[in-house]
Amino acid sequence: MQKVLITAGASGIGREMARAFAGAGARVAVIDVDAAGLLALHHALPGIHTEVCDLGELAKIEQAVPRCLAALGGLDVLINNAGIAGPTSLVENYDPAEWDRVMRVNLGATFNVTRLAIPQLKQSRSGCIINMSSAAGRFGYPQRSAYSASKWGIVGFTKTLAMELGESGIRANAILPGPVAGERMERVLAGRAANSGRSVEDERSSALRNQSLKYFTEGGEVAALALFLASDAARSISGQALPIDGDMHRSV
Repeated sequence: MQKVLITAGASGIGREMARAFAGAGARVAVIDVDAAGLLALHHALPGIHTEVCDLGELAKIEQAVPRCLAALGGLDVLINNAGIAGPTSLVENYDPAEWDRVMRVNLGATFNVTRLAIPQLKQSRSGCIINMSSAAGRFGYPQRSAYSASKWGIVGFTKTLAMELGESGIRANAILPGPVAGERMERVLAGRAANSGRSVEDERSSALRNQSLKYFTEGGEVAALALFLASDAARSISGQALPIDGDMHRSV
């Protein structure tokens, strides 16, 4: 039975991953700042362990992660899914406090959770780290400089982990989703439509213009990729940045 820790697993892609791993028979722990979301997840998946934690706060991470590891009784798979978008702003107008917040959550939490998890992963026969980057981790993203920089950083961090931990049999890979279907994407499209005066469907077509496949990725598809990367079938895959974005050519 795999022992899996997922950050930001109360909603969206993280929730789909929690469901997928639990459905595959894994023991799962989820950390998230959303207490209500965690409660709903626990009702849906009674066997999981949940911890409420602001992943931008180091002291809270250092309390929550050990509790999760103790509840799991070890660790085989770490999924660093936590991330925030930050404001939409040109670099010259970007609030430094907002920049710091994005970096604390997107990069800082990934580093700190991983740092605390590595000793347990080294005791696993098949330790695996999956870090969630983004299509913004291989393209520029105008007016989202902190988000893009952090997601590029995730890729570099992942490759370094693969090199450092390979001798311990631990694999590390990054997943880079493009736009993912769901409520969040619909809110984004509605917001763009309100600003542009165009219809939501026009904005949808515009968002898909730079993809070869003309549909948004489903959260369950991202979860399936994570399941594969954590499986024995992927035992020789490490240090990779794997897009799942309908063959996106550029981010905007």
